[in-house]
Amino acid sequence: MLKKRKSQYPISNVQYPLSKDGQSPLVKEGIYDWEDRLIEYAVRIIRPSEALPSTKAGPHVAGQILRSGTSPAPNYGEAQTAESAADFIHKLKIALKELRESGIWLRIIAKAHMVKSASLLTPLLHETDELIAIAFTSIQTAKQRKS
Repeated sequence: MLKKRKSQYPISNVQYPLSKDGQSPLVKEGIYDWEDRLIEYAVRIIRPSEALPSTKAGPHVAGQILRSGTSPAPNYGEAQTAESAADFIHKLKIALKELRESGIWLRIIAKAHMVKSASLLTPLLHETDELIAIAFTSIQTAKQRKS
């Protein structure tokens, strides 16, 4: 079993949707793990990318969203071992950039009707927005602590 690393630069807890039993799958014993949430996001990005059509645009868009949507989790993993506060902020900014790009690709997929039910993308778009907010706030907090 893998041990959880404690970040030198912790990410604060932000509201996360609860499961049917009233518990968040990513909050265990009061400890929030943003890395787990980013990994879950990457897994959720894979599904619509595989549902895209085999048209000229389908593989292109699939490749783009796979790259941007699976990137934030490893970038956050790198931030956990940042060499300095500036390095931590830089790596979080990369994760933020990739999350924003993923949101745009999801909106393109929905507007181009590239999947059968674009409404299935709505929860993923909402999660993208929440993760962007977490990353942005975390960057601002890290900048304040650095000063």
